[in-house]
Amino acid sequence: MTTIEHNTATPLSYAMFLTIICLIAFGCFTASYMRLPIVPLYAKSLGIDIAHIGIINSFFFMTAGILSLPIGILSDQLGRKRLAVLGLILLSGTSFLLCISETHISLCAVYFIYGVGMALFGPTMMSLVADFSPLTHLGRSYGWYTTALYSGMSLGPALGGFVAENFGFTRVFLLSGSFLLVNICITLIFLPSPGRIHASGSKTQIFLIIKQDIIGNRPLLGCWAATLGGAFGLGTFMTFVPLHARNQGLKLDQIGIIFFIQGLVNALSRIPLGYLSDKVDGRQKLVVLGLTGFSASVAGFGMSVSLNHFIICAVAMGLSMALAFTSVGALLAETVPPGSRGLAMGGYNAMIYIGMMICSALMGYIIQKTGFNNGFLIAAVIIVALIALFYYLMGAKVPDCY
Repeated sequence: MTTIEHNTATPLSYAMFLTIICLIAFGCFTASYMRLPIVPLYAKSLGIDIAHIGIINSFFFMTAGILSLPIGILSDQLGRKRLAVLGLILLSGTSFLLCISETHISLCAVYFIYGVGMALFGPTMMSLVADFSPLTHLGRSYGWYTTALYSGMSLGPALGGFVAENFGFTRVFLLSGSFLLVNICITLIFLPSPGRIHASGSKTQIFLIIKQDIIGNRPLLGCWAATLGGAFGLGTFMTFVPLHARNQGLKLDQIGIIFFIQGLVNALSRIPLGYLSDKVDGRQKLVVLGLTGFSASVAGFGMSVSLNHFIICAVAMGLSMALAFTSVGALLAETVPPGSRGLAMGGYNAMIYIGMMICSALMGYIIQKTGFNNGFLIAAVIIVALIALFYYLMGAKVPDCY
């Protein structure tokens, strides 16, 4: 049996809660993503080669990937808010540490801590959305939440590119850390604490439920496979598009514009596509369609030689990501009972970071050997293979007890 403990004295309405959590997500991802496309260029300015830049990013993705699932499960037991705040503290700290990090080893260490922070924040916030949303509104809830998230992802790189171009790398890191400190205060004051969401019974029963949720739930595994494919492509975009665009003669602020447009289209599309997801019979069809377009946009980036080419691919990637990932978030909430949503969202975030980690560690060497064009094409083929795996696993029924 699953119970939800609410610690707020006055329950918030669904709309008010969603507004608060969207504002917090927007603030966090704006501040965090200011530095994301800048750090590879900062590392390159320190004389670090492409392969080792990929390894730096892989430390972040590896840590976040390994920890997201257990932290998601932990949030079911300990409560969401405290873990989210701890994550924000670590994210802010790593921004300030980047100011004094000037070696490959120190950058890897900072990105290791960065991964811990994101593992604490990401699954927790996604689980909160499902905790407070009616089942009939899951698609639109994740539409609004991910709109806020990707609005931050779009504004952050553009702001970071502008600051780096005009004031230098260090100012980007200082501004990012300061914004995150403000976000910590907002979270502590305004975010309600829903308490713990736990399954009653012995520890043995809990472990049996977790085993059933993961191994006996093929649709859940299918959602994670789809997420892994999207994350692999997203890692290619975040880590290597800045380097590829720079090689094509683009300026730092132009690279920021590419990220801004991708994130803006992604964000603006999610609300209408979230409503569409609630009305379509079979969300998995939207996932397949979205990821197919996503793989095509990844291949297109490799062939881009001008700002206009990059912008066209950014628009295509934004639309396809919005279509696929909004539906995946809703599917995840539908495939597990409420007491295991932390587990489901933890696995979702784990697949995002593991996909990015594999991409950063692998694609750096592939691109160094074969060039950007062939490297991005290989990434697109990998995404197509994971689309096929998702389609196969989604053919199974969700366990009746859910």
